[in-house]
Amino acid sequence: MTSDLIVKRDNGAVIVEINRVDRHNALSKQVNLDLKELALMLGNDASVHVVVIKGAGERAFSAGADLKERKSISASKTGAYVDAISGAVNAWAQMPKPTIAAVGGFAFGGGFELALACDFRIASDNAAFALTEVRLGIMPGAGGTQRLPRLIGMARAKELVLLGRRISAAEALTMGLVSDVVPREKLMNSVETMIEDLTACAPLSVAKAKEAMDLGIEVPIEKGLEIERRCYETTLHSEDRNEGLRAFAEKRPPKYQGR
Repeated sequence: MTSDLIVKRDNGAVIVEINRVDRHNALSKQVNLDLKELALMLGNDASVHVVVIKGAGERAFSAGADLKERKSISASKTGAYVDAISGAVNAWAQMPKPTIAAVGGFAFGGGFELALACDFRIASDNAAFALTEVRLGIMPGAGGTQRLPRLIGMARAKELVLLGRRISAAEALTMGLVSDVVPREKLMNSVETMIEDLTACAPLSVAKAKEAMDLGIEVPIEKGLEIERRCYETTLHSEDRNEGLRAFAEKRPPKYQGR
């Protein structure tokens, strides 16, 4: 890992900060490679219950791909850079742990796509979102054309993607793009509240419920119900399920182990 990523652990929560304030937290090739590696590592870490990603500073979550880095690279040689950013975003989308994007400031291009890959997005009141690639002669290439319509519907997604339109945090909330909008200074407080709520739940149950939804939305409902049942069976025979029942009967908080 480079110093462009700061990773902090707090019990079952991990906070990942993109630390490139001078570049508005743009996603360089190395940052993307590190984000992918980190997602795979945290996804396999039984001690991790929730993962948060944020940008350093006050202005930006992430400006997206590092265009200065790509400036001198010909179109024929950009494949490795596109693979790196799409690989990072996909790895975060596939992480079995619940993920939160703490969007303080603007999230543009690949930065917006990274936020879309998370399960939850909490935005500061100065946040803004945009996929402006069509205004630069390209198009979103790290999942934006696929994840955004699934999240907010095709019509609204086409407004953002085909027009390269920028929206405010308030508009994002109206569209259902973010879970909450809070004053900038209270962003991490809101994130911490969600972390507390998530860590109070059984980790295995959260992971399996997430798996059922993420896989089920891609298939007909009959197949989705089969996926749900398979995931349910895993929780039914878990120690966490037994602990949940014991805790309920004994009127105490459960102590889940994720198994």
